[in-house]
Amino acid sequence: MQHLVWLLAALLLFLAALARWRGVYPHRPLLFLLLVPTFLSIWIVFLPGVWPAVVIVDGLIAIAALFDLSSLRRADRLSVERQVGRIASLNQPHPVTLTLTNRSQRDWPVSVRDGLDEHLVGEPEQFSLVLPAERRATLTYHLRPRRRGAFELHDVYVRLRSGWGLWNRYMQIPCLSKIRVYPDMKQLGEYALLARTNRLSLMGLRKTRRVGQDNEFERLRDYTLDDHYRQIEWRSTARRNKLTVKDFQANQSQRVVFLVDCGRMMTGESGGVSLLDHALDAMLMLSYVALARQDQVGLLCFSNEVHTFIPPKSGRGQMNRLLHAAYDRFPQMVESRYDDAFLHLARHVRKRSLVVLITNVMDEVNAHQIERHLAVQTGRHLPLAVLLRDHAMQDAINAISGEPDQAEPEPAATALEKVDDARLFRAAGAADILTWRRHALANLARKGVLLVDAFPEKITGELVNRYLEVKARHLL
Repeated sequence: MQHLVWLLAALLLFLAALARWRGVYPHRPLLFLLLVPTFLSIWIVFLPGVWPAVVIVDGLIAIAALFDLSSLRRADRLSVERQVGRIASLNQPHPVTLTLTNRSQRDWPVSVRDGLDEHLVGEPEQFSLVLPAERRATLTYHLRPRRRGAFELHDVYVRLRSGWGLWNRYMQIPCLSKIRVYPDMKQLGEYALLARTNRLSLMGLRKTRRVGQDNEFERLRDYTLDDHYRQIEWRSTARRNKLTVKDFQANQSQRVVFLVDCGRMMTGESGGVSLLDHALDAMLMLSYVALARQDQVGLLCFSNEVHTFIPPKSGRGQMNRLLHAAYDRFPQMVESRYDDAFLHLARHVRKRSLVVLITNVMDEVNAHQIERHLAVQTGRHLPLAVLLRDHAMQDAINAISGEPDQAEPEPAATALEKVDDARLFRAAGAADILTWRRHALANLARKGVLLVDAFPEKITGELVNRYLEVKARHLL
């Protein structure tokens, strides 16, 4: 009879292996039940007469497990469909709907999890529910992309529980969907809203005084508090019985060409967002502003080669071209070839343009190439270098300067005594790099290159302000 005990144990192992082959695994209740004959089998050594009870318990557990396992035979009659928009925005919630259909004659306790990429976060990540027989259930969650690019959602993972809860069956149901994640365009809507109400200062945009006055009439509009009284059109005001001002059209059909560095200098992060993402956000924002002013906008993305080139054009369709060209562009750990980028620019852009190079300066070789290529453009184009500052450098210096809001600053000698050598050396190294960087920027300015030097999160406002200043001073 002892051989019968081992036979039942082998049967249980065979059931477990068979279940695993079909995606079925024992659940915790079955594991707890198997502990009972395990402890009883230990007593056979001391009390040989208890083996019949062990055999009976093993047999009952085996029969219950087999019967409960048979309840999962119709689980294949479960299907899933996914409805999701093909275009999403970076870090913005994107709705996704899962529709579960149960074509069997019994209710299923199920847990559902969508198969997401590591850069896509579901809120919530998992659903648990009881799916009624011959019914459908609709589950809605929000997908929050953490990275731009094209993604494919392949499968939906479903876990079903057997009738008595002794087994779990894991199903991987194919359900292909494609999503394209574009940069967040929320800032464009905010700009359009604030522009209509003359409150662009809330976005950090300064009001630039024009040198001279454009005399091409554009439109009549209602008077606001920010308008000068000299702009009031008195005839229209008398006719409408409402203060009306006259707008004049700025110079149009000028060209703005962006050169965006996608090499190793843009692989760093600021606030959890890569420097390239900050650069692309600023590029898209200025493109929207320039296209609204009837200017032509182009884009060239490069690293060790030229990846993308969009010729300068105007119109609404150009914004879509820029978005499509930038949404799946990522920084690479390669050395950027500025010579190839500017050679491509010289071949395809022959008319005078505002050439905006967005990059970073960290070493002598990089700074020399930027200075050499931008200085050559001053006779043909109007070069503008957009350089991203590093928070780590500034933080290293601020770490030894004490709290800025102290009521009574401590003497310099006392403050330095509290600073350890490592922090002091880091601050000295950061100060040396920042001093060298300041000299490199001064050399660019002396050679006629316009500059925007700001932290990544503030670069959008500074770049748009610089563009508006160029337009106001008629530098193009």
